[in-house]
Amino acid sequence: MLELEGVTVRYGKRPALREASLTVRRGEIVALIGANAAGKTTTLRSIMGLKEIAGGVIRFDGEDMARLPTAERVRRGLTLSPEGRQIFPKFTVLENLLMGGYQRTDRNRLDDDIDRVFALFPRLAERRKQRAASMSGGEQQMLAIGRALISRPRCLLLDEPTLGLAPIVVEEIGRIVRALAADGITVLVAEQNAAMALDVAQRAYVLESGRISLDGTAAALKETAEVRKLYLGA
Repeated sequence: MLELEGVTVRYGKRPALREASLTVRRGEIVALIGANAAGKTTTLRSIMGLKEIAGGVIRFDGEDMARLPTAERVRRGLTLSPEGRQIFPKFTVLENLLMGGYQRTDRNRLDDDIDRVFALFPRLAERRKQRAASMSGGEQQMLAIGRALISRPRCLLLDEPTLGLAPIVVEEIGRIVRALAADGITVLVAEQNAAMALDVAQRAYVLESGRISLDGTAAALKETAEVRKLYLGA
């Protein structure tokens, strides 16, 4: 479904991503793990067309997306839930969710999708009229994911969905990611929390200083000395 082949991205003269290649098959959960500033966010922003690539190819459903603007990528089924949540703090929960349907041609028919988000996140349903700024970090993260789901993604990109959250909320986010995949949504999750990411994913890539250094099944990567030492604290 999604393929990066030899993708290079620069900020000025400094390379942030160096000839990175990865694939995400339809129906998979794939993890992209690495330390802070390894290039995870740059990878996801490049897929969405928010950062121009300096080399390589990004394909979605086999099509080169080089000339497609971000809005068109969203319409075709790619959606990003960004790092730091980036919700609209002065908007209510419901208003934030409605913004997720901005690119849809049927914006007057979002009720069923909003009901599905409320079923997935009951706490959002309880707070539908509450301003987003007044909610906890975990609730805001749920809102960011819910807003992304309103666009009806076929492939959902999650950037650091557990950053700064309590362990019990991290477990909840993991449950939600599995539920989304069970519902047919393909997921690429970028995470510093390697333990969580490797628990939910079928396959994973390790990104170090802008390069893919390891890849394989999540189960196999958990057992490698490098991953255990650098990312799992073993």
